[in-house]
Amino acid sequence: MLKKNVKNFLISFTYMAIIATFIMSVFFVEKSLSNDISSNYQDYVFVTKNIFGRDIPVIGGEQVIIKPYTDSKIKVLKHYYDYQAEKETQEKALIYHENTYMQNSGVDFGGVDKFDVVSVLDGAVINVKDDTLFGKIVEIRHSNEGISLYQSLSEISVKKGDEVKQGQIIGKSGVSNIDKELGDHLHFEFFHKGQVVDPLKYFDKKIEEL
Repeated sequence: MLKKNVKNFLISFTYMAIIATFIMSVFFVEKSLSNDISSNYQDYVFVTKNIFGRDIPVIGGEQVIIKPYTDSKIKVLKHYYDYQAEKETQEKALIYHENTYMQNSGVDFGGVDKFDVVSVLDGAVINVKDDTLFGKIVEIRHSNEGISLYQSLSEISVKKGDEVKQGQIIGKSGVSNIDKELGDHLHFEFFHKGQVVDPLKYFDKKIEEL
């Protein structure tokens, strides 16, 4: 009976020793791996959620639309044709070319020869061309789903693909064959969400207000 009890004790002790050894082995292996990982990555800087929470500025986020010129002597020579305006006002917004009357889709500015023409907002130049009828033309796309068009230019100082800043000179005023009686001038158009609008109603407005 005594031998049987001793035998059972030795078997139990052996099992406990094996289990304890296994647990200790796992502990030391885990600690070793942890130290190796820390050692391998100690020179790295990990990304935190702060990088995703910061504000990334967009083009012209707080800008208001400025006029496409800087000379204070510039005035409006011909207004945008407004379908809701009075008849007399509409008549003054017509273009007469080759025995045909056309509605003015922008605003014509003049009063000074060869004045600087500037971008009304930050943006990217999407088109530059020289047209026989309309003169030299620059188109700029802005971040607010808007496009500004500068027509009747005599000189152009940007090219397609250029990033431009608000107020940056993009060319100089000139003449066009479609509206010769205006002389030296700038024909300016503004498109918002694909629709041409009256630029005079958009000047001095913030982008987010459009």
